[in-house]
Amino acid sequence: MVLSLILLGLVGLFIFYYYGIRPMSYWKERGVKQSNPVWWFGDNQKRMFRKENIVDFFHRIYNMDPNSRYFGFYNFNLPTLMIKDPKLIKQVTVKEFDHFTDHRRIVPPDSDPFWGRNLIALEGQQWKDIRPVLSPTFTSNKMKTMFTLMDECAESLMNYFSKYNQDIIKVDMKNISTRFGNDVIATTAFGVKVDSLDEPNNEFYKMGTQITDFFSLKKTLDFARAFIFPESTKYFKVNVFENPSRQFFTDLIVNNLKLREEQGIVRPDMIHLLMEAKNGHNQKVDNGITNTDIIAHALIFFFAGFESVSSLITFTAYELAINPEIQKTLREEIVEAFQECKGKWDYETLFKMKYLDMVISECLRKWPNFPNTSRVCTKDFIIEPELPGEKPVLIEKGTLIEMPIISMQYDPKYFPNPERFDPERFSDENKNKIDPYTYYPFGLGPRICIGSRFALMEAKIFFAHLLLSFEIVPVKETLIPMTLSKRHFNVYPADGVNLGLKRLRI
Repeated sequence: MVLSLILLGLVGLFIFYYYGIRPMSYWKERGVKQSNPVWWFGDNQKRMFRKENIVDFFHRIYNMDPNSRYFGFYNFNLPTLMIKDPKLIKQVTVKEFDHFTDHRRIVPPDSDPFWGRNLIALEGQQWKDIRPVLSPTFTSNKMKTMFTLMDECAESLMNYFSKYNQDIIKVDMKNISTRFGNDVIATTAFGVKVDSLDEPNNEFYKMGTQITDFFSLKKTLDFARAFIFPESTKYFKVNVFENPSRQFFTDLIVNNLKLREEQGIVRPDMIHLLMEAKNGHNQKVDNGITNTDIIAHALIFFFAGFESVSSLITFTAYELAINPEIQKTLREEIVEAFQECKGKWDYETLFKMKYLDMVISECLRKWPNFPNTSRVCTKDFIIEPELPGEKPVLIEKGTLIEMPIISMQYDPKYFPNPERFDPERFSDENKNKIDPYTYYPFGLGPRICIGSRFALMEAKIFFAHLLLSFEIVPVKETLIPMTLSKRHFNVYPADGVNLGLKRLRI
């Protein structure tokens, strides 16, 4: 009995050392400056216990050694290299892309096939096969087709607010923009028409909020366990998308596919392109497409549209509310453009508005939805020395690389007075001065976000409609400055964004 206890204790000490202590000197042993990690947690202790938001986390790591081109830190027990130099970022994401083709896994691909088989999670040749299948969904011609559907959603939004008699309508902008984003995705991707403001408890919206909730304590602990002990997912399966929302969207898509096949329905959307690939019409896919693949891609498209675009709209509305002169200039442009298109928005007019583009671009600089983008080294790679004191650094296969979007976009070296909301950074005179490898809210290189054009169109059409009838103003409940959530993995307001819509008297 005593011997068994001793052996058990030794095994426990070995596990503690192997997983908890040994990895924390990885970068130091390779001559790379690193943080001061805590065993097991690495640099995530504050994040794990929700004492630090994700933006402050990345700023903290980024500024530990301000003059370095790269810096070692630890995602729990995983050695991670933060790349901070624009030239090196270009090398990783473009020039040497074949060494860094994959994103970081949230969970192993066989743990949840609906996550593991979407475009973000796919790796290597599987990603190369499916990317050209999905890309045509987001061409200019497809965007023009979907524009009409988006425009109808924005008109429904305005019709909803027109029912109010108050001079100032108080709204939680995050709630409003999420419902708008839900309706846009429902009609453009799933062929389902819903109105989530007039029908706040519709099934599509309820299931959407469930399937995009990645931030419960249980889910946080599941992800942490999968990250620290990936082998454990063989015994404790982690579903990124959980029931009953998982089942709802599975049934919706399967029934949609069946109806289209039986009745020959054709819609210019992602599901139609995937159906063609499944049926062998797309010769670029060697292994075919299954219903599981179609569901996986539709779900990640839903998540991106539901959450990412709603955040862009929310933060843009907030900045317009606290910067009334910028809002006034934007409204003047919108009114003039609306008159030019004779009172009916069209795709070409929307994208000709330069100041609207400048405002959205500046919001993406200051409030990118995701604070970082990652790559996994898929072939050994050497970072050659450039600065005094640097030595060649071998990046081993499997090493995680992080590029800090938000910290570079807040670096005064690249964006002077970064806390200031200044759309003029993106004027015709100034935007060419910005190094594209210091501003990358949608990512970079071949793995840049495939839906960026869709996201921009959705946000622009929202404000094109809203600012014709309303001024966005702060109200008593508006928190200035903004407080960010400590429980989310993305840039997310802590307590909603309470604003007022002041009716314009024209």
